[in-house]
Amino acid sequence: MSSVVISGDTSGAVTLAAPAVAGTNTLTLLAATATNSVNVSGTAVTLTTQTSVDFTSLPSWIKRITVMLSGVSLSGTDGIILQLGDSGGIEITGYVGNIFAIYDSGTVNVVAHSTSFLLTSSGGGSSAVNLYSGQVILSLLDASTNTWVMNGSTSPTTTSSAARIAIFSGSKPLSSTLTQLSIGRTGTNTFDAGSVNIMYEG
Repeated sequence: MSSVVISGDTSGAVTLAAPAVAGTNTLTLLAATATNSVNVSGTAVTLTTQTSVDFTSLPSWIKRITVMLSGVSLSGTDGIILQLGDSGGIEITGYVGNIFAIYDSGTVNVVAHSTSFLLTSSGGGSSAVNLYSGQVILSLLDASTNTWVMNGSTSPTTTSSAARIAIFSGSKPLSSTLTQLSIGRTGTNTFDAGSVNIMYEG
């Protein structure tokens, strides 16, 4: 069968017949000029001496974001954090939820999110050997309140006194539509190894 091309105009609609079942089935297609897209990958950032990595000018239609970390290290024992923002800037309040850091001994350290989403537990040993990898999934829960929920995990790729794995979840309402996010640290350390990137979907 040859390709089927349906040409549109500035008004009206195209209805396709669905299998014979009760009711009416309507498929609404995006306009040819629509900016919506799926699985858009950002540009990976190699970490050297940055204090944060910012992904800005994110499209307003985003409904889901994956934040990826590979071999990320800090110059000291700070924790790695994630913060969200809108046109007014990165927001530093209103993050709720917890991070659960699990150690070899079986000890579980639980810390609540507050000014950011915590992706690793701070004070977990020398970051010269703590190379963290993992991912965070952010999903838009409610567009009317710009509330995002998150969950994910990270773990160090080398043996050290750091937690074997950190598991986290939480939520954050923004003042307006999300346009940016920032990966930073809890203190004054700098990043010195690894890479980070994001992928987003409509």
